[in-house]
Amino acid sequence: MAYIDYYNILGVDKNATQDDIKKAYRKLARKLHPDLNPGDKEAERKFKELNEANEVLSNPENRAKYDKYGEHWKHGEEYEKAQQQQQRQYQGQNFGGGFSGADFGEGEDFSDFFQSMFGGGGGFGRSSRGSASGKFKGQDIHAELNLSLRDAAVTHPQTFEINGKKVRITIPAGVYDGQQIKLKGHGGPGVNGGPAGDLYITFTIPPDPDFERVENNLKTKVTIDLCTAVLGGEVNVKTLEGTVKLKVKPGTQNGTTVRLKGKGFPVYKKEGQYGDLLVTYDVKIPTHLTDKQKELFEQLKNS
Repeated sequence: MAYIDYYNILGVDKNATQDDIKKAYRKLARKLHPDLNPGDKEAERKFKELNEANEVLSNPENRAKYDKYGEHWKHGEEYEKAQQQQQRQYQGQNFGGGFSGADFGEGEDFSDFFQSMFGGGGGFGRSSRGSASGKFKGQDIHAELNLSLRDAAVTHPQTFEINGKKVRITIPAGVYDGQQIKLKGHGGPGVNGGPAGDLYITFTIPPDPDFERVENNLKTKVTIDLCTAVLGGEVNVKTLEGTVKLKVKPGTQNGTTVRLKGKGFPVYKKEGQYGDLLVTYDVKIPTHLTDKQKELFEQLKNS
């Protein structure tokens, strides 16, 4: 199982008390529970991660292991022994004079020796009974990448630096806030010849001043004056691709919502598919009327 930052899942820091963890879990569990999010696969995934995080951090013994060993908390002692073994291998080992100092136990051969020292084969093959290689995957790295809503709406390359290395990725249009991708092998180095860890990037998309995203649809509000609402007319509406003119029907009520098909957010990894733009009219009621204007409204009222 890939490493997950349980503290981040619960939204608490590493110094959180058990009571803090309990409160955070209950709050998020109510929000993400499948009964409140029917058919929402992303909420279902987050709810599963939330339960997993709570199961570990709410248990003081498991939490202590997790704090010490991170990704390898379930096999912490084995992981620590492998690290210590690796350190001993590189301190004072001298192979130039042969293997006279090596003490092979009963039934152990050269193949077993190389397996234990270097984690595998090296051309010598495995013995019939084999031996534990002590290989461990490197630490996974978690990072956040901030995107504006408009950046998330277009496929584009992005370059950033992790542990002194530049990483270049292409971000597909349609990514959502909180979405996570994995870059295999871009994490920490492996232990004892094990594979490198992975890099997990979580996208963070802050609120946009013009649009509210709801899955693949966008919502926006447009203010129209009373005359336009009553008599009809045209209004300029912002979309992700620019401004369009929208016809307002006579007698439009405050809060009326119209749908612009295909003017919403691009569907993730589905070329040419878009959600809709939902435009809600906010009718502006005039204030500070002149006497003449008030008189006209009175005439309308009494007609």
